[in-house]
Amino acid sequence: MHKNRTRAFSAIVATFVLSACSVSNETNPSMPNHISPGSSTAIERAGTMPHVTALCGPARPGEARCFALMRTDRVYLHPPAYEARRDAASPDEMAAEAQSGFFGPLGPQQLQQAYNLPSKTGGKGQTVGIVDAYDNPSAESDLAKYRKAFKLPPCTTANGCFKKLNQRGNTSPLPVPNAGWAGEISLDLDMVSAICPNCHIVLVEASKAKIDDLGAAVLTAAKQGAAQISNSYGAAECYYDRQGQDVCQSPMTFAHYYAIANTIITASTGDGSWFSGPQAPASFDTVVAVGGTSIYPYNNARGWLESAWTYSGSSCSRFVKSPSWIPSGSIKCPKGTRPLSGVSAVADPYTGVLIYRSFGVPAPAFYVAGGTSAASPIVASIYALAGNSASQNYGAALYKATARSMTDVTIGKNGVPGVSNNAGQECTPIEVCVASPGWDGPTGNGTPWGIGAF
Repeated sequence: MHKNRTRAFSAIVATFVLSACSVSNETNPSMPNHISPGSSTAIERAGTMPHVTALCGPARPGEARCFALMRTDRVYLHPPAYEARRDAASPDEMAAEAQSGFFGPLGPQQLQQAYNLPSKTGGKGQTVGIVDAYDNPSAESDLAKYRKAFKLPPCTTANGCFKKLNQRGNTSPLPVPNAGWAGEISLDLDMVSAICPNCHIVLVEASKAKIDDLGAAVLTAAKQGAAQISNSYGAAECYYDRQGQDVCQSPMTFAHYYAIANTIITASTGDGSWFSGPQAPASFDTVVAVGGTSIYPYNNARGWLESAWTYSGSSCSRFVKSPSWIPSGSIKCPKGTRPLSGVSAVADPYTGVLIYRSFGVPAPAFYVAGGTSAASPIVASIYALAGNSASQNYGAALYKATARSMTDVTIGKNGVPGVSNNAGQECTPIEVCVASPGWDGPTGNGTPWGIGAF
């Protein structure tokens, strides 16, 4: 079975992973060794991305991994101008060119334009919560450099815009630093800044990557006034044990942490494609599950084209029943369980976002990042721009959104019909792993176009 999965995954990845990346003409210090994205399954080890590293390694049962990815060939001393090549004729050709650096990286201007956002005026009075594990000791100073580079208003402890707390809500003691999670924190903070520069930010650092600790940090973020809380991590409901057998464990013990009234909680669906199966907390029925796309400049009215990102997580929960707010009959998961995703945003590191990092890297600089870790804080910040989180019924509005408020993504896929994932599910109906008109697993109901759906 594993060989069949590997062959099938290689077939869909081949379209997107076609050539090695060229090296930037900017200063390029030595980078970390390549690490495969996703969990430690055989299928994900087979599907690696050239010149991309996963910032967090595989997680043990009961723990979560961050989903941040970083390109290892793109390092900039200063934010570069966005390279908007438009001569490619098809998504396949654009995917090949993106690996050579022809697209990106995305800064605040491109993200705001791509999703038609009122970022300059929206978000005042809103607080976005960011929950991650361990400490990034340079989080605030790196955030300041990112915002200054893009002429965004300062967000500091001194002016009351920024807080960094431990999972108990105190400023000290903070957790021990961790280079991988520190990169995740930088990505999350910079995406909030890019989308909602008028928002306040509360960063809550869990002591460890255990779900209990991360869940406690979510509750702390809510107590600190965050009406939107982003979680760029996940724990697989199912995984392979050392004997190669599928083992599934219910995540429901931790569900209460993510059920907070009048609060929007977003969570990444993961970077292991359809094959890695459902991830918690994205699978919980009180959470907005956020998938990922690839985005390219394009000669259409919008100016951008999006496709389902090959590595975006999707699938159906093994344990969580489909929420009542998802229209019955329209999305068919086994035994009426929760489908993933609900909405999506850019996640492909080959069409990635620019972030600033100084801890855990060879040199302080701007790096190009991706993963559904980017998509979750983007979507949480769009909810903050709308300012309606207290009146939202979790993700219900996404399933009622009109074409004027969402962009339907209809090209790309993250799985192969007839091949099972880690949860023992086949891609049936094909919408759960193939971008399709209306709802589909990789991209949900589409990507934001303004704030009308939020």
